[in-house]
Amino acid sequence: MLDTIIHKWLNIPYTLHAHVNRKVKKPRVSVVFLHGIGNSASVWNEVVEVLAFDIRAVSVDLLGFGQSAKPSWATYDAKTQAESLYKTLKALRLHGPIIIVGHSLGALVAVEFAKTHSLRVQALILCSPPFYVTHPGQRHLIPGNDDVLRKLYKTVHKNPQTFMKISQFATKYHLVNRSFNITSDNVSSYIAALEAMIINQTAYEDALRLTVPTQIIRGSLDPFVIAKNLKSLTNSNPHMKIRTITAKHEINHRYKSAIVWSIDELTSETSVK
Repeated sequence: MLDTIIHKWLNIPYTLHAHVNRKVKKPRVSVVFLHGIGNSASVWNEVVEVLAFDIRAVSVDLLGFGQSAKPSWATYDAKTQAESLYKTLKALRLHGPIIIVGHSLGALVAVEFAKTHSLRVQALILCSPPFYVTHPGQRHLIPGNDDVLRKLYKTVHKNPQTFMKISQFATKYHLVNRSFNITSDNVSSYIAALEAMIINQTAYEDALRLTVPTQIIRGSLDPFVIAKNLKSLTNSNPHMKIRTITAKHEINHRYKSAIVWSIDELTSETSVK
């Protein structure tokens, strides 16, 4: 009851569970990692292990996942996640500009955070960002990729228990990352986040207006990312560039190398104290 009063009625953001993977006295930069839907902060463990010694690394469990709170009433939209992230960074005393690395849904949170707290962001690295374009009032004889994927997500949204069983099968037979875990404890959070942030997103339009340096890393075998949307973004926004690697949607060793390379490139001439 008290939790509902504080966070729902008084609209005070949650403090998320954060893993301070590495403490550095005088870091070259602080990097904050945001996982994708159905994952947790542990998905970044192998990436953090290979970062340069002078980089401070923090990985966060987004609201509804990992060890963070999972309120049943929350909307789990990008704004809610970004404000919880802002409060969490304040609690960690990360006051200087940071690099945010976001995967999938985490990439959409990163965009929202940069939109509302641009002075806190040095750069963004967006891995597998599911940017979908909305064409209100338009109908096509042959549905576009955006429409097909939205229809798929809506099917999942209507059948959470079936999806949970499929997810458990995929986890058991190592078809997804080990950190991917959909259970009865978090399936409602998954469905709510899917509806608020991916099906009904505004991230593409928000990304068009970003002014912070942004690197997009895309897997050429990724079925959930629309290449033409990313190309349109990078053509329209001079602050963005894209790197394509041979990978699927989930974070793997190829993403690990690309992320480390991007961090080094973005910090080659700057240092955060």
